[in-house]
Amino acid sequence: MSDRRIRRSPRQMIAATCLSCAVLAAAPGELAAQTASSSDAQNRPPLSTQAPAPVGMQDVVAGAIQDFRRIPSWTNIAILAAGGLGAAMGHSSDRSVSNALAGSQRLGTVFGVGETAGGARMQLFGALGTYAVGRISGHNKISTIGADLIQSQIVAQSMTAAIKMSVGRTRPDGTEYSFPSGHASVSFATATVLQRNLGWKVGIPAYGFATYVAASRIQDKRHFLSDVTFGAAIGIVAGRSVTLGKGDAKFAVAPSAAPGGGGISFTWLGSNK
Repeated sequence: MSDRRIRRSPRQMIAATCLSCAVLAAAPGELAAQTASSSDAQNRPPLSTQAPAPVGMQDVVAGAIQDFRRIPSWTNIAILAAGGLGAAMGHSSDRSVSNALAGSQRLGTVFGVGETAGGARMQLFGALGTYAVGRISGHNKISTIGADLIQSQIVAQSMTAAIKMSVGRTRPDGTEYSFPSGHASVSFATATVLQRNLGWKVGIPAYGFATYVAASRIQDKRHFLSDVTFGAAIGIVAGRSVTLGKGDAKFAVAPSAAPGGGGISFTWLGSNK
């Protein structure tokens, strides 16, 4: 039997990663698995038509602590598993994709903003700014979104830092703590919170920007393809954990068989509204 290996070009791997991110992005809409998680049902706050009450900073901190307890659920595990599978599949092409993106000066100009705009400080500053604007103006909806953004940043950065310290992977530029990408995790956390609170009209460009940030980290040789793939999964889980009960879309997720293998199917179930 001959040894045949499937070779994927960097462009193919990038396209595959974008597709994976799109699938992951669909998951936070409100996945209702056929084997639904009982912990999700217990933690999900009741839906209400009343205007949201003002959220104090002490409530934001307390809420972040509760959010960590919401992470262990079947849906979040499925998202992390999908991110881990995507990272494992992209691992073999990490070097080639990194070299392909970093070798283009034109791409360096295009992705130059990603490092700053997608950084943890800028994302947290934006979250705090949103919360402050809502509180000062008296718009409780805005302050609630700001609170969700702050909590998602706390959860995403905590998860990312813990894994970084445990894995200790070397970055493409030779420095430490490459896996997973913090820029990807906080950017996808922000996108998930915005999508869950404001719908897909805001969510689609938010996820597009998060993908841009992730690609910029590869181009800048600060992260590998597998780093940003799993970082995206962490961000989606963080954003989803702080927004349980929110979102206007339902998806059912279930394993599906296909010729020569299998996969995961997503089925539209309609709107919550």
